[in-house]
Amino acid sequence: MRAAPAALLLQLLLLLGPPLQVTGVAEEPPPPVVVIAILARNAEHSLPHYLGALERLDYPRARLALWCATDHNVDNTTEMLQEWLAAVGSDYAAVFWRPEGEPRPYPDEEGPKHWTRERHQFLMELKQEALAFARGLRADYILFADTDNILTNNQTLRLLIGQGLPVVAPMLDSQTYYSNFWCGITPQGYYRRTAEYFPTKNRQRRGCFRVPMVHSTFLVSLRVEGAAQLAFYPPHPSYTWPFDDIIVFAYSCQAAGVSVHVCNEQRYGYMNVPVKPHQDLEDERVNFIHLVLEALVDGPPMWASAHVSRPPKSPTKMGFDEVFVISLARRPDRRERMLSSLWEMEISGRVVDAVDGRTLNSSILRSLGVDLLPGYRDPYSGRTLTKGEVGCFLSHHSIWEEVVARGLARVMVFEDDVRFQSNFRGRLETLMEELPRPEAGEPRGGGGRAGPARPGGGWVLLLDPGVRPEPGWCPQAAGLPAPAPDAARGRVPAHHV
Repeated sequence: MRAAPAALLLQLLLLLGPPLQVTGVAEEPPPPVVVIAILARNAEHSLPHYLGALERLDYPRARLALWCATDHNVDNTTEMLQEWLAAVGSDYAAVFWRPEGEPRPYPDEEGPKHWTRERHQFLMELKQEALAFARGLRADYILFADTDNILTNNQTLRLLIGQGLPVVAPMLDSQTYYSNFWCGITPQGYYRRTAEYFPTKNRQRRGCFRVPMVHSTFLVSLRVEGAAQLAFYPPHPSYTWPFDDIIVFAYSCQAAGVSVHVCNEQRYGYMNVPVKPHQDLEDERVNFIHLVLEALVDGPPMWASAHVSRPPKSPTKMGFDEVFVISLARRPDRRERMLSSLWEMEISGRVVDAVDGRTLNSSILRSLGVDLLPGYRDPYSGRTLTKGEVGCFLSHHSIWEEVVARGLARVMVFEDDVRFQSNFRGRLETLMEELPRPEAGEPRGGGGRAGPARPGGGWVLLLDPGVRPEPGWCPQAAGLPAPAPDAARGRVPAHHV
């Protein structure tokens, strides 16, 4: 293989370490040698987070070797990867950089996300080169990990090695039902729906389970029986299944009698949902931003490498006069998550300290002129309002007072427990474009739900320029307390986002 000469040289570099010191005490055996295969194409949007996760793996870098390849890029992937290797490459036992060809589309390629037969073959050849490099290096394992798979669990490598399995994948979470394993495969090599998939994906059953195929991120032991027969390219002589790298490798494992497992006992990380062949890199970037937001909620979050220059972000108010973020001062974790989420979406928000319901009592409420609706009971629980709900109302009311005082016509309000839908910003921009302008003299809320919240939310307010609501105008929604009677004139509901 083309990588063989470099592999022999790097093998010597790996083995020529400092001599062992004779101390009279038995030395613990060193950790296994692992090659990490990094195959990057048009990965500018995810590569900084991917590399950041590799940096944080709890595994001695002196026992890790990197095999890197990048090709056919139309973005900054090559420069990013080279910048990162220049900063940290010397920490690793060995680094192999496969020369990159000239950027070009594949024949018959309809776009950067369209997989043609030639593209599949080239990827198989790359993975085969990486596999040959690891064998030439006499490594114990090789880890294949796609560059939009982010291993947020820094124990992932140790945990997988500890399973002692021939081929094992850490189950990765995504925004949908998608993951990096199949529970069933047809005799023709296509996906087969099984009763085990969703209980496994949702961790209703936990453990390491034998499956017919894993993909995207998986660890291969090079020391087990049959490992020498594993291959990505060329396919097995009797292969008749679809010409796809993940299916070719699954067949190779089956033919060699090598078992394949997926483990879901831990949360290992995340994978981006693939876009459709007709979609483009911007669609993939938007998907990945949502994945970053989901990780901020579910944890652990993804952190980008500090050794990679990223495209600058330019947060704006999206044409609103103000973007408010209601946040409790005693919950800095939620405040930080919310501000990080807005930053990722390039939305500029201003924090407003929420009224803390724990500090409220009847005397304070009377002094504020706030009273509950007589006889009000929550329609679901049958109870009266809690102090937290009253504090929530007062927080929103203070913003409406500012809207009136400053004469704001177009504002957006978030609570700090919002959970955003995919492409929230794009959806909101579309929503705002589609909203008809209010009739002269008619203040109203902007309609449409652009993203769910648990349990809070937010609202968008649009006012016709030049029209101002009456003093004391305030938002109302089911289950919120009413202001004092003299402040209730002219109120209208504001739609949640």
